[in-house]
Amino acid sequence: MQEAREGTSHWKKWGPYLSERQWGTVREDYSPNGDAWNFFPHDHARSRAYRWGEDGIAGFSDDKQHLCFALALWNGKDPILKERLFGLTNSEGNHGEDVKEYYFYLDSTPTHSYMKYLYKYPHSAYPYSDLVETNRHRSRTEFEYELLDTGVFNEDRYFDIFVEYAKDGPEDILVRITAFNRGPETAELHLLPTLWFRNDWSKWIAESSRAAEKPILEQIAAPEGTSAVAISHFVLGKYIFSCEGDFPLLFTENETNHERLFPGQKNESPHVKDGINDCVVQGNQGAVNDERKGTKVAAHCQINIGSGQSKVIRLRLSGSSLEPKDVPFGEQFDQVFADRIDEADEFYKSVTPPSVSEDAARVMRQAIAGMLWSKQFFFFDLDSWLDEHNSNPLHHGYRSSRNSEWFHMLNQDIISMPDKWEYPWYAAWDLAFHTLPLSIVDPDFAKRQMQLMLQVNYLHPNGQVPAYEWNFSDVNPPVHAWAIMFLNRTEQVLRGETDVEFLKVTFNKLALNFTWWVNRKDRFGKGVFEGGFLGLDNIGIFDRSAPLPTGGYLEQADGTAWMALFSQNMLELAFQLTSHDPAYEPMILKFAEHFAFIAAGMNRPGQEGMWDEEDGFYYDLLCLPDGSSHRLKVRSMVGLLPLCATSVVEKWQRDRVPGTMARIAERMRRMPELRDTIHPTGPGHFGVAERGILALLNPDRLRRILSKMLDENEFLSPFGIRSLSKFHEQHPYVLNVGGLEYRVDYLPAESNSGMFGGNSNWRGPIWMPINALIIRALLNFYMYYGDNFKIECPTGSGKLMNLFEVSKEITDRLTRIFIRDERGLRPVYGGSEKFQSDPYWRDHILFYEYFHGDNGAGLGASHQTGWTGLVAKMIQLYGLLDAKQILDVGNEAAFIRDTHGVTDSTGSNGGVPSAPAEAVLLKD
Repeated sequence: MQEAREGTSHWKKWGPYLSERQWGTVREDYSPNGDAWNFFPHDHARSRAYRWGEDGIAGFSDDKQHLCFALALWNGKDPILKERLFGLTNSEGNHGEDVKEYYFYLDSTPTHSYMKYLYKYPHSAYPYSDLVETNRHRSRTEFEYELLDTGVFNEDRYFDIFVEYAKDGPEDILVRITAFNRGPETAELHLLPTLWFRNDWSKWIAESSRAAEKPILEQIAAPEGTSAVAISHFVLGKYIFSCEGDFPLLFTENETNHERLFPGQKNESPHVKDGINDCVVQGNQGAVNDERKGTKVAAHCQINIGSGQSKVIRLRLSGSSLEPKDVPFGEQFDQVFADRIDEADEFYKSVTPPSVSEDAARVMRQAIAGMLWSKQFFFFDLDSWLDEHNSNPLHHGYRSSRNSEWFHMLNQDIISMPDKWEYPWYAAWDLAFHTLPLSIVDPDFAKRQMQLMLQVNYLHPNGQVPAYEWNFSDVNPPVHAWAIMFLNRTEQVLRGETDVEFLKVTFNKLALNFTWWVNRKDRFGKGVFEGGFLGLDNIGIFDRSAPLPTGGYLEQADGTAWMALFSQNMLELAFQLTSHDPAYEPMILKFAEHFAFIAAGMNRPGQEGMWDEEDGFYYDLLCLPDGSSHRLKVRSMVGLLPLCATSVVEKWQRDRVPGTMARIAERMRRMPELRDTIHPTGPGHFGVAERGILALLNPDRLRRILSKMLDENEFLSPFGIRSLSKFHEQHPYVLNVGGLEYRVDYLPAESNSGMFGGNSNWRGPIWMPINALIIRALLNFYMYYGDNFKIECPTGSGKLMNLFEVSKEITDRLTRIFIRDERGLRPVYGGSEKFQSDPYWRDHILFYEYFHGDNGAGLGASHQTGWTGLVAKMIQLYGLLDAKQILDVGNEAAFIRDTHGVTDSTGSNGGVPSAPAEAVLLKD
């Protein structure tokens, strides 16, 4: 990691940068009506060259995805090679798109010097049609029809296929594929490790991004008992790909089979993308190139494996020489794996608190492994793509289409994906949460993610952060300043210094984004904000991103709370920057005023405010065309988010800028309405260690909000905080408009409507990111109050807790989702007997998108380690902290280290914070 950081060796050049689904994406959609799922379906993927990226099983590539490697399989019964993961499209699944495979990210180091992946492959034919047809005919109220339900895994008739990577150097990648037969009888398996180039040379590619020359793969002489391929690429250079064993090499071209897909059109080459498929599955030897060269090659490893037995295939990709290694697969090969595994174990031991249980440590490590496996090369040149759609505003006669206003964008970077099958595109607010667990093991990569979203090739010239490829103009919550503050504190503890340049650049861009919000989403300049769905999909009674059926508009409690938090985060960043550059001191006053104005707007008294005094809760405000307004009394996460806009100001921070603090005090004296709408702070209202506080909630509202949040009949689940109160199970919120009924029911599992695609649900389930923000707020309140504020937890239990204890209680409930209970069961796997009891399944953890509000079972995308990987940070944090540390340290310790020049803590763990140092990272 140190070598990679210093640039002396490019250890991160090769990694798991392939997508797991390129078909059905916006990038590959050239339909006239924007129907991405049906324009490029799974059935086309084996035959049709992609334009913008590649996909595969356990995939690996260079960081520009020029050269790709993945595993293909055939069991002798499937109608096609298993070259990529299969799943249902949004219209086929009864709960939206859904991958129907079993695969697990078991391990990875930050440099990908060691990686491990598991895929479970049935002996019998994969039930493609059964899965599609059965799910298509199920309603939203029924369970999904899963692969286990089809019976293909009965009697354990399947293979466990482990794919491991180990680097002997930055350009020397060793691959070990181990196939276990778990079934009762000997079974045949075709393993086809496949190497290919992303097609960037075909004539249909825009000239501006077309490669200068076509690369080539060609079989060459190799030592006895091995086969080898010479690789030549005008950018990458020359490599050797070696395979142990006397297996035939099958060559073809990564070019579209027009004749299969588009009758009447001719192929560009006699050998096309699905040539290896046709050779192996159909026995068509003419489908591969007998001259043994092309742009796609697979070693055809046909083996029989006895019951309970295993077979190993070893491969190697080596750079810098045209001659294959004399002994590419000697004893040294296995020793490299042994060394890398030992290093990975040592690395994870260094970042895992010793107080953490073995099972919790397993969850933490697999969560981080999932984060690291979910990196992907994301390539999208909007200028070219819009040209190809005749939708580029820079050209005369263009027609408006999806993302037309983002013609400036050029994305070609390694980005952390939410889920490389279900969401193989970045989502801006997800990405901010990703950086927290990523910072445990690779703070540099985490920082890079935030820098990307604010660079000129991403950030819109008007200041908007791009949301996601389906609609870059959608509005995501502004959480990036919070993530940057967190990453700054991580680096201060890690390296004893502040990356001032990083803070300045990101702060300046965030100021543009803040201005965009103020100018675009505060309709009347009152400090109350709209924003549409804001990442919470179906949480409202209406689709908040569509015109309202009532007319008028919504003043959103969540949009306004997000902006209050944004103001606080910018204020904190300004404090930090001012200690290095006094020119930033006026920004402290600017964002302090913004917070006060937003608080005044949100906490307006009477019927025009979002706070309901009778209910003790915040609601969205429906403002009608006749000038009247009504609160939409849905008790949801929307009303809890004002709690999250809470930050502590340390005494030493105030002491550094006495003039600014005096101006803020004078502002409050002259405008007491501002002071009266926030939590009391300032002289006479300081907390523990003379800490000040910025919070939307005063003590009474804090207590009333918490009493609902900690009520097990409302928000508090055995597994965290629900997104909608259980109150609505018996008391649905109903509104009649124009003869139509709109309603919100408590739905602890899947959504019962198609709002926002219908593939996620914010009406009851538990979502990790909002829980994380609630925990942060509780810790901030505890740093201010200490033991002077206690509350019943759970509500009605008679058990009083301080707010640190409450935060830990919520964290324990969240981590309980993944950790075995007293019966040895993991709630995340619900009633699945296979996952709960089978020794080959039960310790492989999946990190779902969200979780059942009552029983904790995983729901939605099954590999959204993305923000669900936050559980790793929670396990680590509460494995280190106690209440006394928080009160003693506050947010001051990191800055003390910075001010006094603590020596760099980097060492054998590559610059990762040691456990004791990490303890100061509690505030942000």
